[in-house]
Amino acid sequence: MPSDIRVKICGLTRPEDVTACATAGAAYIGLNFFPKSPRFVSFETARDLAVDVPIGVGKVGLVVNADDAFLDELIAKVPLDFIQLHGSEPPERVADVRERYGLPVIKAVGVADAEDVAALDTFADVADQLLVDAKPPKNAVMPGGNGVAFDWRLISARRWSVPWLLAGGLTPDNVAEAIALTGTRQVDVSSGVESAPGIKDAGLIRRFVEAAR
Repeated sequence: MPSDIRVKICGLTRPEDVTACATAGAAYIGLNFFPKSPRFVSFETARDLAVDVPIGVGKVGLVVNADDAFLDELIAKVPLDFIQLHGSEPPERVADVRERYGLPVIKAVGVADAEDVAALDTFADVADQLLVDAKPPKNAVMPGGNGVAFDWRLISARRWSVPWLLAGGLTPDNVAEAIALTGTRQVDVSSGVESAPGIKDAGLIRRFVEAAR
């Protein structure tokens, strides 16, 4: 397995989660600002977590269909390196957020079938990175973090003009297979390294990073 795989651990809620991610060698940590998620953190909590993130580890703020007022406050209060748009934001909104805040934007796109894969090309023109995630189940409250995977063969050997991360149902037990099937260089995990919703497990984080590499 290549050693240059970059791992993003999303949905951190506690200082010990930051320590576990940094110790394991994660390349990014994600902070979730979607109120309906069990991984939601306030601006104040996120700021406290972010200041403890070591230099060199990217701090990603996950938002869902956030308006400018929300993003203005978020950027003013929390030191972030990336904005992750994880809602139904159209390409025009992605481009607008990128220009307005001057931060790299990661756009999450849910995939369930070949038709969904086509949308990735459109967003690759306006985002700095893509997050290729499993489309949430019908009636799901959350747009991501549902612990479900999609058919990785849909994107096998696919490449885009920007870097991308694979997400959706990844665990320490299947991440190596997912990397082998898709050829991704970056992976994103949230529920797959938790002992309970919103509670990260240091041992699972370590195992996940080791398995990815």
